[in-house]
Amino acid sequence: MRTKQQYIEGLKKMRRNIYVNGQKIDRTDELQMDCINTIGLTFDMAEKPENKDLCTATSHLTGKVINRFCHVHQNKEDLHKKQDMTRMLCRAVGGCIQRCMGIDGTNALYAASYEADKENSGKTEYHKNFKKWLERFQNEDLVGCCAQTDVKGHRMRRPSEQEDPDLYLRVVERKSEGVVVRGCKVHNSEASVADEILVVPTRALKADEKDWAIAFAIPADWEGIKQVVSIHNLRPRKHFPRGFTPGATDSYTIFDNVLIPWDRVFLCGETLHGGACALLFALFHRHSYSGCKPAIGDLLLGTAALIAECNGIQKAPHVREKLSEFIMVTELGYAAGFTASELGSNQLYVPGMGKTPYGPGNYIPDSIYANVGRCLTGEAVYHEMEMLCDLAGGVPATFPYEGDFINPETKDLLNKYIMRNPDISAENSAQLWRYVADLLCSASSGVAAVGGYHGGGSPIMEQIAITSQYDIEARKAMVRRLAGIKD
Repeated sequence: MRTKQQYIEGLKKMRRNIYVNGQKIDRTDELQMDCINTIGLTFDMAEKPENKDLCTATSHLTGKVINRFCHVHQNKEDLHKKQDMTRMLCRAVGGCIQRCMGIDGTNALYAASYEADKENSGKTEYHKNFKKWLERFQNEDLVGCCAQTDVKGHRMRRPSEQEDPDLYLRVVERKSEGVVVRGCKVHNSEASVADEILVVPTRALKADEKDWAIAFAIPADWEGIKQVVSIHNLRPRKHFPRGFTPGATDSYTIFDNVLIPWDRVFLCGETLHGGACALLFALFHRHSYSGCKPAIGDLLLGTAALIAECNGIQKAPHVREKLSEFIMVTELGYAAGFTASELGSNQLYVPGMGKTPYGPGNYIPDSIYANVGRCLTGEAVYHEMEMLCDLAGGVPATFPYEGDFINPETKDLLNKYIMRNPDISAENSAQLWRYVADLLCSASSGVAAVGGYHGGGSPIMEQIAITSQYDIEARKAMVRRLAGIKD
């Protein structure tokens, strides 16, 4: 396994293809360091003996101890541990840990590449290619991101119906040495600080949409790729530092006639398994949300409780009501993910076929519970912000700048007039309000709220998955029997 410093040294060696606000920058540019430090914690925490059970695993390919973010789930215990590891690490950084994109994409491709080879009766070697790639990914403890979402163009038209066929990433040429692809994947979390980009389809595909059924993995600095990056950093502090400063990035990853060697191609034209791969990545990623979203809930609960104490209203009935709501959403989301792990198996729900074994035996979380947990916590995002805002009042929106708290002309006056609960010092009150402002009023918090709502699939996608897979007919039959209704 690597150290954080080895990860950073690897980023320094990569070709420059990162664009931010009109400038081409190095991967280790200061703008990206908050995100790099966030991901760096996944290396630091894996080194600690007390975290070995959660943060490391034994590779089923090599028998070596590897970082769990590079692991393919072999049983329900692996699913449980991924969820608990994610919750622990997200608590530590105060937000998204970023690296789950790689583990979720890896697990989806492991199964889909196997099934595609089976359908092709041995004429393709996708799974062999993927296992070769995966062994290196594990041995070198690489950071992977998953590029799934296409720009999609006209939302009522399929990939093959767009005026510009490149609005979904597609194969434009098949050559003896590989395939040439063109298109753009968007909302790619951590792509600008990843070692490898895993590319998977974004939706179910028809038989005549083979060009869009493409999956592969390439280094993030591969020739022909440009990343246009949005960086989500909190406002820097000079005088009153945070305990930890998280960061995140998202990329528009543009593939401009990029040659992908055949040994890095894991699907090419298998529309059924392209759709299954899209479904699988979404499922694994929604299951990861049952770790990260409860962690965010833990942080929001703690913030709400401290706000109440700072304002001296901790015993008020409306505070108790809000705290209980934070707890219920947090723990129900976690419980749904735990149940998805516990009911995990090597089966995938395939529309029209029901639950069926899929892949070489790696474990897949239960779809109903993974989608329920993701939908429940996603829909609560803005209401949770509303509850926090209600408790805080207007203070975080207009709180004075740091410099005013060190200016001799204003320092003592500000410390006098921000005091509320006499049991909490002015200095601690100020640090709390700065933190609350980060959560409610910063550009990063706005991005995080949209990501919390839409990331891994908007609530409508989870609702479709839940209602299409749940046995509603059996429940109707129960009611007919109890009501005395005879068909």
